[in-house]
Amino acid sequence: MSEPVTNLKNYAAPAELRRAPVVECSGGLGVLTDKLSEFAEAKTPLWWWLLFLPAAFCATVVLPFCLFYQVFTGVGVWGNNHPVMWGLDIVNFIWWVGVAHAGTLISALLFLTRQHWRTTIGRMAEAMTVFSVMMAGLYPAIHVGRAWFDWYMFPVPNSNGLWPQFKSPLMWDVFAVNTYMTVSMLFWFMGMIPDFAVLRDRATTRVRKIIFSFLAMGWTGSARHWHNYEKAYVVLSGLCTLLVFTVSSIVGLDFCTSQIAGWHATIFPLYFVIGAVFCGFGMILVILIPLRKWCHLEEVITMSHIDKVAKLTLVSGLIIAYIYAIEFFIAWYSGDPYEKWVFGHRLFGHTYWILGWMLIGINVCVTQLLWFKKVRANLALLFIIGVLINCGMWCERFVIVVGSLYQEFLPANWGKYMPTIWDIGLYIGTLGAFFMLYLLFVKFLPVIAISEVKGAMPHGDPHHPLGGAKKGGHQ
Repeated sequence: MSEPVTNLKNYAAPAELRRAPVVECSGGLGVLTDKLSEFAEAKTPLWWWLLFLPAAFCATVVLPFCLFYQVFTGVGVWGNNHPVMWGLDIVNFIWWVGVAHAGTLISALLFLTRQHWRTTIGRMAEAMTVFSVMMAGLYPAIHVGRAWFDWYMFPVPNSNGLWPQFKSPLMWDVFAVNTYMTVSMLFWFMGMIPDFAVLRDRATTRVRKIIFSFLAMGWTGSARHWHNYEKAYVVLSGLCTLLVFTVSSIVGLDFCTSQIAGWHATIFPLYFVIGAVFCGFGMILVILIPLRKWCHLEEVITMSHIDKVAKLTLVSGLIIAYIYAIEFFIAWYSGDPYEKWVFGHRLFGHTYWILGWMLIGINVCVTQLLWFKKVRANLALLFIIGVLINCGMWCERFVIVVGSLYQEFLPANWGKYMPTIWDIGLYIGTLGAFFMLYLLFVKFLPVIAISEVKGAMPHGDPHHPLGGAKKGGHQ
């Protein structure tokens, strides 16, 4: 038997037990704090204004105009009509829910599994979740037609003695989205409290000092504060991880509880969960790659981080491809003529066939490029793949919703659906609102978790020479 270690000062962990540092910053912890706080404290660069102004125009002009016109005129301004009663309103709702999910998955699930590399991109993903679910929550409120009755969907007493109809799938969406948004905002805000304290202590103006003192909620960095913070963070991580599966499952149940061919499939809850994660990873690539360059975060968000995100995108894309194959196989194997008709027309119909081939070509074929390390190391190509994935997943939602409705059981009820400028304008407005909120977050709040990244640096590793260990043991 080996002798017990009696002098810890002369003991160092073997080299094979020392994990490689996640962040290789060319300075100490103070240099890292300066680097991560620089963008929020420095002068606003030109590229930020060039992106912010168009996004702000869409959010403050296009979105309110389309929204008010639709509310005061009626949903008839949209392209929805018999038999396609659900159009871009539900398509965009599902798409935004999907964008929201990868953020929570990266930050919460990877935290629970102790994946230290998530520290540098978790905050960006959490912000993406919060802003995306805000855009998603807008659609159930307005697609009901009479938006002034939306408050009937909440369990509060009203003058008519009505209570929510919990049998309605609309109620499932309302409660699922609101619960997800509440927990995600708590998770996002609580993770920033230690960083708010950093910006509070570094504030050079009275206004910034007051704002960040309020947001820091009296944080001092004491052992008691860290103990309570870590316990609460684990609890919220678990809740967020569960909500990733429950929210998309509920959205899938909206479809599979119906009798429409192409919808009533038990695979839809899992299908929507994986599709949401895949779509969100695509948006992570779209946001992460430009910000890494423009905010000069190459030493913090390394190529290793981007490579891991690309690999997770590939894994979710492979699962999506498998689900596509299962869908078509079941439609053929079931012998149901209506199922065969719907799935056959998704690829060989005369109306929306191009969207069917787009979703197959992008979500299945383009994703296979991520097998190659040279592709995962090419930032421009990864950015393009991320954009294409979001386009492909939007096409998938359109094919599922509209492709199953426009040719139902009776040929007498068949009809085409074409979105109007109000459908498209509302979607463009939500895109502008999302990017406007995200750019404001990048400019004024800590875009990377300063305290978490410090713990992932070599200086925070007790087995690393920079973290206090010498050749003969610990210092």
